[in-house]
Amino acid sequence: GRKNGSNLFGNSVVTTALINKYAITLTVSRSFRDRFYCWLRELLERILRQIQEKESDPCRIQGEIKGLTPGLHGFHVHQYGDLTNGCTSTGSHFNPFNKTHGGPRDENRHNGDLGSIEAGPDGVARFNITDPMVKLHGKNSVIGRAVVVHANVDDLGKGKGSRRKESLKTGNAGARLACGVIGIAQ
Repeated sequence: GRKNGSNLFGNSVVTTALINKYAITLTVSRSFRDRFYCWLRELLERILRQIQEKESDPCRIQGEIKGLTPGLHGFHVHQYGDLTNGCTSTGSHFNPFNKTHGGPRDENRHNGDLGSIEAGPDGVARFNITDPMVKLHGKNSVIGRAVVVHANVDDLGKGKGSRRKESLKTGNAGARLACGVIGIAQ
């Protein structure tokens, strides 16, 4: 079953949908509201259809996001599913093993490092990611955490010079454009 709702909280638009057994809430900064509001419902019906039968299986994350600027956008699982202050209250990248930021294929990376998704000239990003470190089961589950779409490309922890320090934390992915909470519902 599917349920949808939408509310305004402070400077954010918050929308919730139930998709199969996953409840996803997306919050968008009010400054982006006009640009993103039209695709929120469709996004919630398509993003994060995650399939993982058992803890040892890799997790598949697929979706389509409309309304982005063309180009690459960092895409990460963040520590908290807390949207009280919009995407800023989701914390850092989910990193239970205290590693530095890296790319999805790197051994040394945060569990939440999913790299970047690419929006085409039409502003649509379609993605189908299979990741062995993202888990729906066990002590490192992403259930209750947030997924965040960033303004810039993720440099995969390979930033140079003055950008190196931030690269090892965030991949220099920039502002948080949109976020959603991964949860379980009946």
